[in-house]
Amino acid sequence: MELKNLLFVTSDMDKSVEFYKNVLGLQVAADFGANKILTGGLCLQTLETYTGFIGTENIVFGGNDSEVYFEEYDFDGFVERLKRFDINYVHGVKEHSWGQRAVRFYDPDRHIVEVGESMKAVCGRFLDGGMTPEQTAKRMDVPLEYIKSLM
Repeated sequence: MELKNLLFVTSDMDKSVEFYKNVLGLQVAADFGANKILTGGLCLQTLETYTGFIGTENIVFGGNDSEVYFEEYDFDGFVERLKRFDINYVHGVKEHSWGQRAVRFYDPDRHIVEVGESMKAVCGRFLDGGMTPEQTAKRMDVPLEYIKSLM
């Protein structure tokens, strides 16, 4: 068994493609009309075709029960870039207990998008701040071997 892609149903394909292109820098890797595969493996499917696939028109957007997750090394730069867009935030930047900063927002169909600071950047931030690898592992609640792999 192999996970291939994550698929989001969209009520407006063009609007969704533009959102992911402009906000996250994704590009269309394959265009099958009613289905587009974006770089990174995110797939978009038109609402009309998806309802035919599953045999019901009972589609609910904005359930807040899942998200697509990205990591960004230049997290501060990304957050600054977000200010150029009309973003509907789930929440602004927050720091999780393990030190990773993240922001969550909705796409045009109210699917949640999370962009987190890359774990390598989190590790680097702590080490650059004077923590030892052992202290960083404890702060991030991860094994020391993981910290060493990020250094």
